[in-house]
Amino acid sequence: MSVFDEDLFLQGLEQRKATLGAEYVENNLAAADEFTRPFQEAMTAWCWGFGWGDEVIDAKTRSMMNLSMIGALGKMQEWELHLRGAINNGVSKEEIRAIIHVIAIYCGVPQGLECFRVAKKVFAEG
Repeated sequence: MSVFDEDLFLQGLEQRKATLGAEYVENNLAAADEFTRPFQEAMTAWCWGFGWGDEVIDAKTRSMMNLSMIGALGKMQEWELHLRGAINNGVSKEEIRAIIHVIAIYCGVPQGLECFRVAKKVFAEG
């Protein structure tokens, strides 16, 4: 018995690949083992299928929201991943700078500096 809805999983898989890149997503799913696979599948269905699956908020706006929230949490590895996804979803360098300004105002200058450090690295890659 599956712990997730197959349609939401497929919808989520499509959105996850569109945002994070097919190669990244396929590698994550391929690396999942018996222990981690249920989480990968449920997260794909719930976060990407249910959470990103409606058309109420467009993907660019969702990416901007994610950068703000993940930045506030200080989860920089995930922030870097979602920064690349935000760029894929059309978030501009200027918008990213403005998001980092908000993170620094509400979460502290050190967190803003961390976000700028990661953003510079991602921009340098290309």
